[in-house]
Amino acid sequence: MVKKAAPDSTRRSTRSRRAIYDAALALVGEVGYPRTTIEGIAARAGVGKQTIYRWWSSKAEVLLEAFTDLSTQAAEAAARPGQEEGGQGENGIPDTGDLEADLKFVLRATVDELLDPKFDIPARALAAEGVVDEQVGAEFVTRLLEPQLQLYVRRLRSAQEHGDVRPDVDPRIALELFVSPLAQRWLQRTGPISHAYTDTLVDYALNGLAPRRPSGTPSAA
Repeated sequence: MVKKAAPDSTRRSTRSRRAIYDAALALVGEVGYPRTTIEGIAARAGVGKQTIYRWWSSKAEVLLEAFTDLSTQAAEAAARPGQEEGGQGENGIPDTGDLEADLKFVLRATVDELLDPKFDIPARALAAEGVVDEQVGAEFVTRLLEPQLQLYVRRLRSAQEHGDVRPDVDPRIALELFVSPLAQRWLQRTGPISHAYTDTLVDYALNGLAPRRPSGTPSAA
């Protein structure tokens, strides 16, 4: 008599977790954060409510982890094809030695992510809830937004070490020159977002707004 292999609990857990992620993101996009419940997520994912409570203590934790996972997948999918090992850098943003190209690359990938309904709808729901619910807002910033911003900080510090950014520049403030306008335009729908738009943000941030003097022209006293 052939023995049946024991069920793979790790695979089953991974499958259940993935189903919960998908259900949570779908629900918050359809009915909004306030009407999304643990019971609703469990029913949609085809798991018991206790399965969710075994891994998370609240719907906010479920949604933030699901959204973090979605962002990670998007970042991996956007990785530059054929990039040489080490070109990505330990900071998670391309570090090819060309700061302008690297920033444009990563912001173009961000635009693609923001224009994807799978990302856009739950992101808007969580961002909107974070405005009215201080705890959700703090969790959103701490667990999702700030870690992503720190990737820019590390890339800009690397550029400082190579002499491509002034040493007196505060990277945490500098990154807002291109990240904040994109976030505001997307969230408030004040205009279209596109690769051309983020390329322009990077150009303005790195080159400034003052007229460029011809080569050899002395600066004003």
